Amino acid sequence: MPAVPVTTAAALTTRGLPLLPAAAFVVVWSSGYIAGPAAVRASAPLTVLGWRFALAALVGALVALALRRPARMSRPVVLRVAAVGLVMNAVQFSLMFLAFDLGLPAVLGSLFHALSPVLTALLAAGLLHEHISGLQVGGFLLGVAGVLLVLGPEVEQAGGVVAVALGAAAMLMLSAGTLGQRWIGESPDLLWSTVLQFAVSAPPLLIAGAIVEGPWPVVDPVTTAVSLTFLVIVNSLTGLALLALLVRRAGSGAAASLFFLSPPVTAVMAWLVLGETLGTRELTGLAVAVVGVGAATRTRRKEPPT
Repeated sequence: MPAVPVTTAAALTTRGLPLLPAAAFVVVWSSGYIAGPAAVRASAPLTVLGWRFALAALVGALVALALRRPARMSRPVVLRVAAVGLVMNAVQFSLMFLAFDLGLPAVLGSLFHALSPVLTALLAAGLLHEHISGLQVGGFLLGVAGVLLVLGPEVEQAGGVVAVALGAAAMLMLSAGTLGQRWIGESPDLLWSTVLQFAVSAPPLLIAGAIVEGPWPVVDPVTTAVSLTFLVIVNSLTGLALLALLVRRAGSGAAASLFFLSPPVTAVMAWLVLGETLGTRELTGLAVAVVGVGAATRTRRKEPPT
């Protein structure tokens, strides 16, 4: 799951998106909610995340060097990019992977993240006094109602109260990191800034993992290796490339307008790969949440001035 820069403006839309890259991005983004739970079943969450970010930083740096991407960043920008990266990667993903480790279903993880763009808009309205539409507020409330329907009365089936709280906290950290991207100021190269964010996220997770989980907390080496390779190559780097393409073609709101498609795609993948199933109540909640997020992120594009 690559970190997605999400606009908080009301004029989000899916119009103008290239179909194949947009569809590929939805599949790649959704696949992270399958590879993540698979990885924590085979290894410990903090350690596997540390390995993921270390490998992604190494491969990403090699790609950036091969493409001769401009690496120049001022010291203040480096510090800001690193700080935002720690929130969006080290903190946010560790919360979500710990939730997966406790039993949070893939679909709920996807739903929490799908709500993040709308939560970002609400936070921007409250903290930065940006305009927010009634449709966005209603969409977020409808999305939350859908999540509660999916949860149902038996929270223990979703990993317990702690797992659900960690998933919600991950959603909040993703929104906070998204707002923090504005604090960066100038726009550094997307690839190099992402490499930096991966690189600063790996050491604290590896150290925490070694202390809490031990030096080699691997249960299934083969599944761990496959999951890690997938998370690094497909989810992190391919997702980043698709995101960059979508942003160039349709603006930074493009990824946000696709978030509402991720939970149903994740549900199908989780059923096929992880054996997770949804009953009538859960499917109803999923539909309600998707409608809410879809409404909040597919508002009308402002007409250009004539």
